[in-house]
Amino acid sequence: MFSVDSVAKNMSDFNNQKIVVTGATRGIGRAITTSFLEQGATVIGIYGGNDAAAEAFRAGCGDAAQRLHLFKCDVSDYAAVEAFYAEIESRFDTIDVLINNAGIRRDAVLAMMKEDEWRRVIDINLTGGYTMSKFAVQLMVKQKYGRIIFITSPMAHLGFVGQANYAASKAGQIGMMKSLSKETAKRKITVNCVSPGFIATELLDDLDTEQVKAYKRLVPARRFGKPEEVADAVLFLAGSKASYINGAVLEITGGL
Repeated sequence: MFSVDSVAKNMSDFNNQKIVVTGATRGIGRAITTSFLEQGATVIGIYGGNDAAAEAFRAGCGDAAQRLHLFKCDVSDYAAVEAFYAEIESRFDTIDVLINNAGIRRDAVLAMMKEDEWRRVIDINLTGGYTMSKFAVQLMVKQKYGRIIFITSPMAHLGFVGQANYAASKAGQIGMMKSLSKETAKRKITVNCVSPGFIATELLDDLDTEQVKAYKRLVPARRFGKPEEVADAVLFLAGSKASYINGAVLEITGGL
């Protein structure tokens, strides 16, 4: 629960900034949204479909809820994203930061993977980054400033059995970020990736006890990360002190 006093104590670069976060109401996205709200930002959060969970999250934000604007939108739907940005432009004129966090997993070994399991992961994780970033850049160039951050994964270069679709989508995010960072640099728009390893969120809820133990043994820190630890890195890259960091991948993995 937030209070006016706690928010006021933490005002920083983000006071009065407008931040768009996809996948804003769960897991890492929830932690990122919460952290930006604590810093005095206005957060425009996108969620995929769970209205009740989104409203419960808003209700838990206390006084900061007045700076939280939630939209239900499929980030892979070009027309829906275009309409979303038209609404944002009419209400806020421009945005300062985009966090491409929305992501899903549909694990299966490649030989047994269904076509829809492949396509849906690519559509949300990769195409969603394209649609969201395209229209964000168009708004950011109006003020010649912006920050775009993709939440990618070490699976982009490690690859795990049963995650060919997920690994491909995350590797694609890094490639997209590298190109986009060069396209927008002259306009003072930086584009980077944050690459979390095993983070204790709903995305890992389907792991059984033995898998959890095995994955923790892979991590030199011998634990899963916290969503708040990822959010701290995101806020750093989104701030003014990271103005010369562009086209980079910051790993938050405990040494994985």
